[in-house]
Amino acid sequence: MDDFATSRNQMVERQIAARGIRSPRLLAAMREVPREAFVSAALAGQAYEDSPLPIEADQTISQPYIVALMIEAAGVAPGDKVLEIGAGSGYAAAVMGRIAEEVIAIERHAELAALAETRMRRLGYDNVRILHGDGSAGLPEQAPFHAILAAASGSHVPEALKAQLAIGGTLVMPIGEPGAVQSLVKLTRTAEDSYDSEDLGPVRFVPLIGEQGWTERGERRSPPAARMRAAAEPLPRIDDPAFAKAFDRFGDARVVLLGEASHGTSEFYRARAAITRRLIEGHGFTIVAVEADWPDAANVDRFVRHRPRRDGEEAAFRRFPTWMWRNAEVEAFVSWLRSHNERREPEAMAGFYGLDLYNLPGSMRAVIDYLEDVDPEAAALARERYACLMPWSRDPALYGRLAVTEGYARCRAPVVAMLRELQAKRLSYIAENGEEWLDAAANARLVQNAEAYYRAMYEGAAESWNLRDTHMFETLCQLLDAKGENAKAVVWAHNSHIGNAAFTEMGQVRDELNIGQLVKERFGERARLIGFGTHAGTVAAATDWDGPMEVKQVRPSLEGSYERLSHETGLPRFLLDLRDSEAGAPLLEPRLERFIGVIYRPETERWSHYAQAILPRQFDAWVWFDETEAVRPLPGAEAPGEDDMWPFGL
Repeated sequence: MDDFATSRNQMVERQIAARGIRSPRLLAAMREVPREAFVSAALAGQAYEDSPLPIEADQTISQPYIVALMIEAAGVAPGDKVLEIGAGSGYAAAVMGRIAEEVIAIERHAELAALAETRMRRLGYDNVRILHGDGSAGLPEQAPFHAILAAASGSHVPEALKAQLAIGGTLVMPIGEPGAVQSLVKLTRTAEDSYDSEDLGPVRFVPLIGEQGWTERGERRSPPAARMRAAAEPLPRIDDPAFAKAFDRFGDARVVLLGEASHGTSEFYRARAAITRRLIEGHGFTIVAVEADWPDAANVDRFVRHRPRRDGEEAAFRRFPTWMWRNAEVEAFVSWLRSHNERREPEAMAGFYGLDLYNLPGSMRAVIDYLEDVDPEAAALARERYACLMPWSRDPALYGRLAVTEGYARCRAPVVAMLRELQAKRLSYIAENGEEWLDAAANARLVQNAEAYYRAMYEGAAESWNLRDTHMFETLCQLLDAKGENAKAVVWAHNSHIGNAAFTEMGQVRDELNIGQLVKERFGERARLIGFGTHAGTVAAATDWDGPMEVKQVRPSLEGSYERLSHETGLPRFLLDLRDSEAGAPLLEPRLERFIGVIYRPETERWSHYAQAILPRQFDAWVWFDETEAVRPLPGAEAPGEDDMWPFGL
């Protein structure tokens, strides 16, 4: 046995095993790897001393025991894929390579990376790769890793590294200030959004320099949450006039789209109401277009614009999910809008319009009722044509299934013909009553698109989604055209509809588009998309479609999400203007974003309510409420009196 082999065995027994390292595979690997090959020839005789040694680029090779401690803590095992940050001489990577299936080590010093790679090839360690670059953000394209070891200290564990751990994987890294005593931290990923942490004791390492670490001068580099906080503008309470005033910057747009992260959160509705009031009163907006069905919203519109109620008209929003629009927050805004319009000329009033296409029976009824007044012969024809859909009007999905099963769209031709004839008589009908014609035309188009939508439901999810959002976009454009070239609109819809789908998993993976994308393509900088988010609280939602409304606890946002970053700012409310490159640049890395609709299933939240997005490309601004409450649904019946009963009375 040569002198180095003897020294190597003595090192393992006296410095490693004697201090409590028990892994047989690790001890065997350290007996095998020649540490003298990882230092200069001048220091080879000191290779097995119980201390770090200097290497090229003014760096060091760690004390053998610290190398062993980190590898054992990380649980490196056969079959593992391992990432090392800070390869240095390559010694630790070589030891891990004798145990794991694959080791990738990143080194920021080009000289060290080249030397380490040469050593691996010379020693025949073909399962170890040394890469030159900034390792502070890890290697996402190679993730997940069973173990990650960082041989440099950070102010925190970078979110990027945590996200690259496999479930059950372990990260070992020193945390603390450069030049000071640091703590060696072991982080184990126990689930998609949870980690266990353990302090392994004091150590001293060089600083982790890079995008997710310290600067070259040893200054703290802000993690994304700190940068977000620096760029965010704290907001007062919603009822403070200064809240809505913060949104004056968007008043020059023609279309402002206001989102929501759920359909059942009070703060989102109240915030949109406050912002919309400001845009109406101070910036000339006269269209409030919402993710609701046209005939239901038309009922509300007649109320807020002091137009007569139609005979036999049902109260608005009586179908599932009733709480989405039949709630105290919307009622308060509608009451304000009615008061605002009082004593104003009709053309100066602000209206309330629905963009969606679900209320098929209401729209068919509205077209027939309109034609009864202006063209009884056409009304009879409408009854005949819509008779095809009438048997399915209360369950149009059944029509869609039948149409696909039988291989033809039995009702398509008559509903298309109805819309064409209504459009053909546009001028004569407008002469009778332009507002009522606009309502009838929108309903006729809704019937046509709803027929296609329910068929598309059985042909593909993307096709039905795209048809629905295209319908909503076209309805918005129809409103803007009808109100004139100076008309300006506010849109209330879910984040999934108003954020630009081209920069989310919707568009990039599922081939879906949405209103936000279509509006941006048509109006460019004259459209502003504003998303909303929350960390925790309560929400009104159902467990299943057509199920009862429940007030559910919203789970705290997941690690690695935009919501978690927003929560970590420590601000209860803020506005982040993403058009500012300083604000948006740190957020360009794709992250998870939460989407809660009328259905919320906390037990499957990661898979049913999160998707990847690029926030600064998806939205122009981000509005944050750290803790939120469920909307307050209206009771089943209101007190007598027209103002109480219409449009929300049952």
